[in-house]
Amino acid sequence: EELLAGLLGNTLLGFHTPFHCKNFIETVDRYLETRIEHEASTISYGGELTQVEPYPISIAWPEPDAPLDVVRCRNELRQSLRLPALHQLALGVDRLDYTKGIVERLQAVDRMLDLHPEMVGRFSLLQVAAPSRSSLDEYQGLEARVRKLALVINQKHANPVAPPVLLRVEHFDEEQLARCYRAADVCLVTSLHDGMNLVAKEFIAARDDELGVLVLSQFTGAARELHEALIINPYHIEQGAQALYRALTMPEAEQRERMRSMRSLVRDFNVYRWAGLMLLDAARLRRRQRVTEKISSHSRQGLRRAS
Repeated sequence: EELLAGLLGNTLLGFHTPFHCKNFIETVDRYLETRIEHEASTISYGGELTQVEPYPISIAWPEPDAPLDVVRCRNELRQSLRLPALHQLALGVDRLDYTKGIVERLQAVDRMLDLHPEMVGRFSLLQVAAPSRSSLDEYQGLEARVRKLALVINQKHANPVAPPVLLRVEHFDEEQLARCYRAADVCLVTSLHDGMNLVAKEFIAARDDELGVLVLSQFTGAARELHEALIINPYHIEQGAQALYRALTMPEAEQRERMRSMRSLVRDFNVYRWAGLMLLDAARLRRRQRVTEKISSHSRQGLRRAS
């Protein structure tokens, strides 16, 4: 109740998705004595009004002054990973956290190779898993499980060309990630729960060649915007495997059509527009509040004169 009351001290509250707005309003309705206008998405508490609106967070669109060459990034990354030049590469970039669906992603890779054994030796997943809360037993257990599963998959689908899973439990800097985004054929975002997930948008922004396929969990906020991605339920391993294979075999013409649409959206609704919309709405609400206060003040003065 204290947390909710504190949040309602704001004139404007922004959440990533309409679902999160609805969830907050329902929570307030359950725990606090308030007046809620569902159509206007406002909450009146302690004599103050709070507007609750969705503002999907985004990224800063990359500056065009020094773009990285996609072909060079592809070649250099494959050379550093000791992969053939035409080797197909999927990419996962996450904190090593149980909400990110890394285990389910690896299971989908395993299942895809079971269903399409011709892809063994022609495809690998580069999984970048940044250590997270590694002092906690639960996270240590997750890391051990991910490492073991990657080892089992690599042993099961062993081949003389390349391991199916390239696991890197380390932090990649911004430039390293940008090169990975440009070098990958597919980006896998399989979060089990995620407010937005900016990896999906960073991958799209990096692809000025308009190629590459995004496989995206339906449980991310980004899935409400990026409809041209291949949307999956990450718990459904078979569905994830099928989407991965479809992404790896998608014709370039379809890739370009999907990527152009997503790039247009991410470019137009960037982080500056996200912040600007909130500031403009907050200013508009503040002006409306001042007008309401003046009207109330004039009404009180009129009543005093009449008495």
